[in-house]
Amino acid sequence: MTKEEIRGVAQDLGFALCGFAQAGPAPHAEALGAWLDDGRQATMEWMRRTEEDRRDPRRVLAGAESVIVLATNYLRDGTPATGTGRIARYAWGDDYHEVIAPRLETLAARLAQAGGRQRCFVDSGPVLERDWAAACGVSWHGKSTMGIHPELGTWFFLSIVLTTLEFTPDPPLPDRCGRCTRCLDACPTQAITAPYQLDARRCLSFLTIENKGPIPEEFREAMGDRIFGCDDCLDACPWNRFARSSRDAALQSRADLLAKPLREFLALDERQFKDLFRNSPILRAKRRGFLRNVCVALGNVGTTDDLPALQKAAQDSEPLIREHAAWSIDRISARQNLSPRPAAEATAAPLA
Repeated sequence: MTKEEIRGVAQDLGFALCGFAQAGPAPHAEALGAWLDDGRQATMEWMRRTEEDRRDPRRVLAGAESVIVLATNYLRDGTPATGTGRIARYAWGDDYHEVIAPRLETLAARLAQAGGRQRCFVDSGPVLERDWAAACGVSWHGKSTMGIHPELGTWFFLSIVLTTLEFTPDPPLPDRCGRCTRCLDACPTQAITAPYQLDARRCLSFLTIENKGPIPEEFREAMGDRIFGCDDCLDACPWNRFARSSRDAALQSRADLLAKPLREFLALDERQFKDLFRNSPILRAKRRGFLRNVCVALGNVGTTDDLPALQKAAQDSEPLIREHAAWSIDRISARQNLSPRPAAEATAAPLA
């Protein structure tokens, strides 16, 4: 099976790009170790546990000869309604893992017919996707650490097929960021500490999704009305002026996620949360984490109209929600020059 035949299959499956790299030590294997040693992975300890596998995909698939990198365009049309809270664009539709994984398996089956053994990953295994994408010209490393492609901008998912079949590697793209630092300037928490350097401990995407504990108070105001993820460094990239919206029907926006007023989320019990976000990436934050985020957003942009919902949330059975609801009530009260809550009230719902 030739590379062009594989690219044809990939295109038919809905992939926008397909590149080939030679399996071996990842280009940034040593940099990964230094990043982990510095603790910039925050609480994502699985990255440390799988460090050696991430350094070389041949540990993940014995006999791997090639890394096939696929890009899926996810740029969606639409804008969240005013007062709904900002959700990262990748989460506007159904969970991309569930959309892309079957496509990878179909591609892997075709490779198996050619005699290969394969393993497939969609952000789901110990593989440095962006390293391999940069190695084979699917993207280059932007200063935000995100991949950039001249026709897709920053709006694409990466997925990987490791195979024992051998293919001639594709050349990399040149780094075309030049002197631009718009992504660094746009980051609301200065999580991009230098070009090509990201500290997850400061990143709002980490803090609102992977982080299981409180949002550190030093970053709560910077969250603004964000309730799941952050796109600021992606939005700032000037290469996005060339990006075109995806026509992939399976990745279109869900109106029910983009039109709900912030305070209405606080009324969701566990079952209602799971029903509303069925097949959505937002499930990853769980109810406690998502409503924590909603409370912080309301603390930043809410009004007295939001206080009844927050007061109810301050009595939630989940301590994480209670603590952030109390913080939000204090913020709105101070902003609206309302009388502060009595001391007993203010300390009635501590974080356990």
